[in-house]
Amino acid sequence: MNILGLSFYYHDSSAALVQDGKLVAASEEERFSRVKHDSGFPELAIDFVLKMGGITLHDVDYVVFYEKPFIKFERMLLSAMATFPRSSAVFRESMQRWVSDKLWIKSMMSKRMGVPNSKLLFAEHHVSHAASSFYTSPFEESAILTIDGAGEWSTSTMGVGRGNKIEVIKEMRFPHSLGLLYSAFTAYCGFEINEGEYKLMGMHPYGEPKYVDKIYELIKVGDDGSLWHDMKYFAYHYSRDSTLTEAFGEHFGRPPRDPKLQDKSLDPYYCDMAASIQKVTEEVIMKMANHLHELTGLNNLCLAGGVALNSVANFKTLRDGPFENVYIHPAPGDDGGCVGAAYWAYNHVLDQPRGPALDHAYLGSEYSDEEIEEFLTRNDIAFEKFEDDEEFFDFVAQSLVDGMVCGWYRGRFEWGPRALGARSIIADPRKAEMKEKLNAKIKFREAFRPFAPSVLEERANEFFEIPEAQKHFPARFMLYVTPVRDDKRDVLPAITHEDGSGRLQTVYKDTNPGYHRMIERFGELTGVPVVMNTSFNLKGEPIVEHPSHAFNTFSLSGMDLLLLNNYVIRADAKKKIADTRFHLRHEGDSVTAMVS
Repeated sequence: MNILGLSFYYHDSSAALVQDGKLVAASEEERFSRVKHDSGFPELAIDFVLKMGGITLHDVDYVVFYEKPFIKFERMLLSAMATFPRSSAVFRESMQRWVSDKLWIKSMMSKRMGVPNSKLLFAEHHVSHAASSFYTSPFEESAILTIDGAGEWSTSTMGVGRGNKIEVIKEMRFPHSLGLLYSAFTAYCGFEINEGEYKLMGMHPYGEPKYVDKIYELIKVGDDGSLWHDMKYFAYHYSRDSTLTEAFGEHFGRPPRDPKLQDKSLDPYYCDMAASIQKVTEEVIMKMANHLHELTGLNNLCLAGGVALNSVANFKTLRDGPFENVYIHPAPGDDGGCVGAAYWAYNHVLDQPRGPALDHAYLGSEYSDEEIEEFLTRNDIAFEKFEDDEEFFDFVAQSLVDGMVCGWYRGRFEWGPRALGARSIIADPRKAEMKEKLNAKIKFREAFRPFAPSVLEERANEFFEIPEAQKHFPARFMLYVTPVRDDKRDVLPAITHEDGSGRLQTVYKDTNPGYHRMIERFGELTGVPVVMNTSFNLKGEPIVEHPSHAFNTFSLSGMDLLLLNNYVIRADAKKKIADTRFHLRHEGDSVTAMVS
């Protein structure tokens, strides 16, 4: 049975294919369209996942959308009416979009894909989140907690998964939302909503939580973690331009930081604000987790929704919370809704048995040696090739020891927002200067942004405080920030954040043997089986998909080596075609890299 899940028309459009209970492919549209946070119909992602499944649209049994448009429209309409006339501008703009496109998703999908209405299903937004985590988890039964900005009406749900069924037992409703609260402070600190939350989380260790009490004056929090917002401070429910009212800045005695300000330096005030909202977020999540545990009595927890990308809070929920085990899908945000929608239909609606747990995120495209060599040769790019894998891994490990920064491109790309050793930029974590070098000369981003360590799973607990690392699935997906052990912080200065933590990724031999072996060789040379890892892209761009994207990024950055499978391109190759840019032309099932 073939189930195609779709998410689009908000942000991070995506597609996923579940075949007989197994997730065989999933991708965000942006990887192929090259439009960051592409929200359009995911035509290219659909083509990709169908190709990976060896099928066409005619072979699909059901197409499942990740939320219910009419219910979401109801929420937007009633919210606009309740706040009129302040909402007149956003009402007018929203109605134009909804009446022309978003309200008629079912007929559009049927027409565009040639699929009859009988094959189209619609899941609720937070049910899709819950399903994405529970049905890909290793748990037969689990408590489920979803937290995000907003779905149709829900902003958080508590539920239970047993076997192939999910039951939602409690929900919190718009406009009261932990996700929107965190986004409000993202905007207050001058970062872009739905993009800058990572930056706010990365900034918080540089501050002190001085404003926790002031934040609690804006909200009320129940013993179960339920939230009530004093809406006089917030404008996201009626404004198209502003998240905050003037009262918000007046309450804290300082206006929001200008989002156009290019230098987002570590202003102590905003660092303290970041630390404060991070602490409040953790406290609310902990209340939710404790209450959910009391309700269910279960030992397992599945987390989902955009707030589950807060890796700092995730680890504290495991370490300090009541649950013995926690699972988080590698794409817990709206992009992952397509996976949840497909599984919800297959397991819950069609009553099919559970498939295998998702123990890796390598669900994207890959390119063969022949395709890579054809691209390099056709564009007159000088390269070397190692025929022997061991010699190649030795070369890469030694290059890192020698201080080189490398673009690592190997195997199927990662599902979700994290680079996990398929499309990564890697460096030596023992060299403190690497953090500044990667931020300033390669990623072109804020100097305070941290980098992740990729560590061999079997040795993770030597360097990080994560006992029994093999049982913690979220660490595979870089969804935990854990303390770096005290005696290893001087050993790993490039990946140790301001508070002594690191957002680690545990690497497994059976799911990524090449990356594992390269790190192992680096460990044999240095005694440190850890490499510095960041996503293979420049600021503001999607992670690379085609070899031409990798070469573009390599050419425009300060990387020393580009590693495409076992092909090595050195920095001097950039000089020959420094102004060359490639774009992709899609022709049926083929992709051609064109020089422009």
